[in-house]
Amino acid sequence: MNWSWIPNAITVTRVVASLPLLWLLMRGDYVPAFWLAVVAGASDALDGIIAKQFGWQSVLGGILDPIADKLLLSVCFFGLWWNLYLPTWLVVLVLALDVVILVGAFAWWRLLGAFNPEPSGISKVTTASQLLLVGLVLAHLAGHDFALTWHAPLMLATAGVTVVSGVDYVVRYGARARVSMTVGGGFV
Repeated sequence: MNWSWIPNAITVTRVVASLPLLWLLMRGDYVPAFWLAVVAGASDALDGIIAKQFGWQSVLGGILDPIADKLLLSVCFFGLWWNLYLPTWLVVLVLALDVVILVGAFAWWRLLGAFNPEPSGISKVTTASQLLLVGLVLAHLAGHDFALTWHAPLMLATAGVTVVSGVDYVVRYGARARVSMTVGGGFV
């Protein structure tokens, strides 16, 4: 029997988990929301390990995995904003970066063909910063006591790396698009 579908099934489960996570966050049920987020995060690591260990990487998995990650992060940012635990300006900034990436990827695909995203170092730092912020806020709301002195500096750091990451994506993929258009003879 072929088990290569398992990593993608785990990823799809993570996508589906975003709905109850959003519901829990909007209701203010932070303990189950925290644990669901922890399980979803662990599943992200698990599907990657399984896919690499057994050579079950797929094009579909390469597309679904970052979508699932961004969806869960977006749900967390929105749910925490909804209950006034994150400021509007930060949530707009984070979601705007995701929109820029999606619009850019769609434009690339439509105008130049297949889009092969390659996360940069700054995009990985941005994701880690966003995950850390959301995780610490959720942990605090779930009753895991620690001082909130980190909250404002971490929000500012997250905002800063999010802006830098957005600029990096636009500059890096803009340059690649210009090269592709020059080599390929322009837009079709």
